[in-house]
Amino acid sequence: MALHSAVKGKLISVIGDEDTCVGFLLGGVGEINKNRHSNFLVVDKGTAVSEIEECFKRFIKRDDIDIILINQNIAEMIRHVIDGHSQPVPAVLEIPSKDHPYDASKDSILRRAKGMFNPDDL
Repeated sequence: MALHSAVKGKLISVIGDEDTCVGFLLGGVGEINKNRHSNFLVVDKGTAVSEIEECFKRFIKRDDIDIILINQNIAEMIRHVIDGHSQPVPAVLEIPSKDHPYDASKDSILRRAKGMFNPDDL
């Protein structure tokens, strides 16, 4: 019986600093598809904003990715691209990094979700 006989699930992708990516990779989320494209991007001070944008756009087009995790400070660099993504899948989740705590007021997806509910309903 082959190990790959199970139905293949969808992936979580990560765009983050080295510590964030290494943590998720150690947790087993790393994957390289048949085209040799990984599901993660390690962003450092030498990474161009255009490279981050291109990676995000590539991830939202891939049909094997259901969730994109992105450090919030990196999401701020490409906010206009993230704001343009209105599809529910892949879901974009902004997460804190070691050096940058999470700020709910900057999370465009959270703001959009709050706008869908009437405060009286909660």
